[in-house]
Amino acid sequence: MSEGFLMEVCVDSVESAIAADRGGAGRIELCSSLLEGGITPSVGLLQVVKQYVRIPVYVMIRPRGGDFLYTDREVEVMRKDIELMKAHGADGLVLGALTEDGRVDAELCMELLAACRPLPVTFHRAFDMVHDPAVALEMLISLGFERVLTSGLDSSALEGLPLIKRLVEQAKGRIVIMPGGGISERNLQRILEGSSVQEFHCSARSTKDSAMKFRNSSVNMGASLSASEYSQKVADVTKVRTLNAIAKNIV
Repeated sequence: MSEGFLMEVCVDSVESAIAADRGGAGRIELCSSLLEGGITPSVGLLQVVKQYVRIPVYVMIRPRGGDFLYTDREVEVMRKDIELMKAHGADGLVLGALTEDGRVDAELCMELLAACRPLPVTFHRAFDMVHDPAVALEMLISLGFERVLTSGLDSSALEGLPLIKRLVEQAKGRIVIMPGGGISERNLQRILEGSSVQEFHCSARSTKDSAMKFRNSSVNMGASLSASEYSQKVADVTKVRTLNAIAKNIV
């Protein structure tokens, strides 16, 4: 963790979690399937990650990819996942829910936050799908979220930087604004200097080739647009260290 900035790294494997810890991250966001933007990981993944890292692990509570409008049965799954993650060592939780008209689902969030107590909770990038970010931010503050992860309602945190800056000014320290989305060595300095934030979120990943020698290129385990079975994206300890060093050098 840098002196002035806290780096959160999103990971979906034990290898990535270890790389984040070794590289100097201050916190891990633990998910499965970052290809879908992150969904709830298994309890097994949480337990093994906790054995190998020393930094706090915040666990994603998201029952599926896609939008953030949940059915009653999906909410049942979220409640059960919160219970399980709390029981198996989560240091914090990450969740979010919206109404059909693009507002924060205050009733559902209040219910889920009550289930999460006493753990701190981050509102994830469902925020980037809201109709009115200024109104949504006030709702998150009143509900008691610790922080909000956002790309400033744009395709990346760099593109959304003007809104991120306004959100920091609006928050006035009442909630942590954490930029995330496309943050890399090339743009981190501009984002940190241009927003006055104290935390940032990144994946710091590189592509790692599969160790498989025999390969059947005719078969794909997912949809046609899914990633190859013979490569995976993992957090790169060198990238984590580089991002950390950039943050440390900003006064």
